[in-house]
Amino acid sequence: MSADAAEPRRGALAGVRVFFERRALVMLALGFASGLPNLLIFDTLSLWLRDAGLSLSVISVFALATLAYSMKFLWAPLVDRTRVPLLTRWLGHRRSWMVATQLLVMLGLWLISGTNPAASLGLMAAFAVFVGFTAATQDIVIDAWRIEAAEVEKQGAMAAAYQWGYRIAMITAGAAPLVLADQFNWNLSYAVMAALMLVGIGGALAAPKEKEHVIRPIHAEGTPSRPALEFPEWLARLVLFALGAVVLGSGLAANASLLASAFSGIGLPGAGEAVTAIWEKKPEGVYAQLAAVIVGLAVIVLAACPIPRVRTRPGVYLSAALGEPLRDFFVRYRGVAGLILALICVYRLSDFVLNIMNPFYADLGYTKTEIAEVRKVFGVIMTVFGVGLGGWAVAQLGLMRALVIGAFAGPLSNLVFAWLALQGSDLTALFIAIGVDNVASGFSGTCLIAYMSSLTSAGFTATQYALFSSLYALPGKLIASQSGRIVEGSAAAAQGGGAFAPLMGLFGRLPADAYVDGAAKSGVTPAALGSGYIVFFLYSAAVGIVAIVLAFVVAARQPKSVSPAG
Repeated sequence: MSADAAEPRRGALAGVRVFFERRALVMLALGFASGLPNLLIFDTLSLWLRDAGLSLSVISVFALATLAYSMKFLWAPLVDRTRVPLLTRWLGHRRSWMVATQLLVMLGLWLISGTNPAASLGLMAAFAVFVGFTAATQDIVIDAWRIEAAEVEKQGAMAAAYQWGYRIAMITAGAAPLVLADQFNWNLSYAVMAALMLVGIGGALAAPKEKEHVIRPIHAEGTPSRPALEFPEWLARLVLFALGAVVLGSGLAANASLLASAFSGIGLPGAGEAVTAIWEKKPEGVYAQLAAVIVGLAVIVLAACPIPRVRTRPGVYLSAALGEPLRDFFVRYRGVAGLILALICVYRLSDFVLNIMNPFYADLGYTKTEIAEVRKVFGVIMTVFGVGLGGWAVAQLGLMRALVIGAFAGPLSNLVFAWLALQGSDLTALFIAIGVDNVASGFSGTCLIAYMSSLTSAGFTATQYALFSSLYALPGKLIASQSGRIVEGSAAAAQGGGAFAPLMGLFGRLPADAYVDGAAKSGVTPAALGSGYIVFFLYSAAVGIVAIVLAFVVAARQPKSVSPAG
């Protein structure tokens, strides 16, 4: 798909009608199918495992079943290039992949439903990993179909419909299995969840007929076939690829279990224990995880690179499959590609650093019930509204205008929390703050999805979007690790008479219970802790300035229309 400014549509209702088009309604069903397996293979499954008498340390390992979601860009080229036997001729390239992966997810959930974790834990783990892999592959092809099925100005509505369906599925997968397990048993509840994948299959079959899919050729002309030499080269490259994937996955998941198991498998259990200790160290472990991501990617690139001055078929095929999509992007956006990638990386930073909000609400004096009701009920409703507003803005105002507005939304909404820090446990203030933040987050998230979708090109849609969606969360992981230290460091500085000390005067009229428990844990006064939170929220807004600047620069410099490279 070409990337352009997406000219705004006339008429206030034009941006609303797009939500009722056939493609958007199909997207709602596909979003449901995409969101359903996510919780079922770890979060909900962990309760079943606990009921079966398993320890928390064993249960935590099942988090690795979700690792495929972070690494899906590694096999996305197969989705772009490989036809599904029989189905592709009938349904087309994208829809055939959707139906095939949905059937496999259904099969995996059904197999889980027939397993007893107390007697066959390894088998259940294998089924969970299978569901994770096939569900992540389903996400790849659903994203590709969404991008190819609609024009740029409709991508906001398509992204909104996807997110609505996804959230409905998350609520379903988080609540329905528990109710069914309580009334009947876990096996029946997972069998019902498997049947619900029919919603996605129905959506795929109801999807409009797609255009003829373009498979970019891999030019291996003039490279002789040498099976005897190619087999060991393929084997060596795949081993190197798998090694890079293990290291990369351990960094992305912030879980060293996979890497520790690999060390144990080659007879180095001590190294595995050392890696686990490094990963779990706070906050330094995040730097090790980031290093693992970089090293893992470097090893994967090495596995895909051609041998210098030696042209072989494995080198040609792997470098083309993994390298051509990235090369295509840099060629089409020559001169601005780096800025675009930087914008993707920092666009949601203001949201990612807010990873200490539950402690903040508790420190203010809100009860757990109040936090749950406002965040999980009212907050979800406001997010749904924000998602829809983002889709409307893309259709009505144009993609780049909506993207710039979304860049402002995150930082400005964070300033509302600085105001909340001064209100104590006022429930109305909590509703206002969470409402504003969730609308802004839903809006900017939809704009970013629509923008990343516009950057892909025919033949590389699945691979390029999988790369973009994996990239945008990485920088936030490092910065978010420092949130707690910023609050406590600023609080200590305020109490010690430093630059933030004047902020303490703002907290003279707070209720007596505000910040008392949190201050005792942090070793500062309540007013100092409140000052620390204000500094943190100002900081969280300031980190979003980079995204605002980049959004303006990219909007000015990005070509208005870029044709897919042929």
